[in-house]
Amino acid sequence: MAGGKAKKGKGGAASDAPKQSTLSKEVKSTTVVGANILKDGTDPKILPDSEYPEWLWHLLDKKPALSELRRKNIETLPYEDLKRFVKLDNRSRIKENNSTRAKN
Repeated sequence: MAGGKAKKGKGGAASDAPKQSTLSKEVKSTTVVGANILKDGTDPKILPDSEYPEWLWHLLDKKPALSELRRKNIETLPYEDLKRFVKLDNRSRIKENNSTRAKN
């Protein structure tokens, strides 16, 4: 066993270089690479913005927190904010009730 070759650890000079992508820039800019979940399917094409539903563009909009909603006048809140307030307020009351019951 003595005098054998030294084992290489993880990594090495060859693996330090970033791997080159085999996809062309044209393919990357026209398809959603990696979105295909079907065995025999293909990646979907990127469509123009007008082809997507309006709600999609608002998914990442910041929504107000419960504390912020409590400071506002409930009667003047838009429907979506009022619905969010009721949901968050109920959730908060349930958590509070559960924690007080657990202490007893």
